[in-house]
Amino acid sequence: MTQSKNEHSMTIKVLYFASLKEVFGCAEQVINSTGMSTVDDVWRHVSAGCEVQQSVLNAVNQEYAASDTAVKAGDEVAFFPPVTGG
Repeated sequence: MTQSKNEHSMTIKVLYFASLKEVFGCAEQVINSTGMSTVDDVWRHVSAGCEVQQSVLNAVNQEYAASDTAVKAGDEVAFFPPVTGG
């Protein structure tokens, strides 16, 4: 069995909602990264250098996810602030 040179590289679509769109200056981006295995890894990568002063919820492929949820190539990871209402 041969291993591909890009085996550890992945492309992930990242979506930002509500106030996070303003923080990151976009609604979505595609990141190419290596060494990312969880939602938290993705968050640390995209938020590096940004001041995010709020709690953030996560979703992977349109399902709520914990920060330790595994991610893989082709996944869609979304970040959004908690929603409150009455």
